[in-house]
Amino acid sequence: EVQLQASGGGLVQAGGSLRLSCEVSGISFDDYSIGWFRQAPGKGREGVACISRMDDKINVHETLEGRFTISSDNAKNTVYLQMNSLKPEDTAVYYCAADRAPSLTCYGLEYYSSMAYWGKGTQVTVSS
Repeated sequence: EVQLQASGGGLVQAGGSLRLSCEVSGISFDDYSIGWFRQAPGKGREGVACISRMDDKINVHETLEGRFTISSDNAKNTVYLQMNSLKPEDTAVYYCAADRAPSLTCYGLEYYSSMAYWGKGTQVTVSS
């Protein structure tokens, strides 16, 4: 059974940092792409970042590059999202998801609906 558990969300002031973790079980990092997505109140879901070991692909949304970084620790089956210089508009529920590599989403974050497995989200709130 594939399971993804996101954690690390919380309340932070603007300009602060958070690191989200996505612990994955039931799949191999060698065969799957893992992505982060978010959904703000009243808005649709959007892609944040994706990482894929099979095809050595990392994709971060162009508007978040320089502030957000995605990485993985294969020994821990965990993908991280480091978020720096947070802004109130980053407030959202953040989800991690997995799809068999090579994943379309890692080449185009707008194709997030193709991700096969989703975890429950973690809330990130950035205060001004």
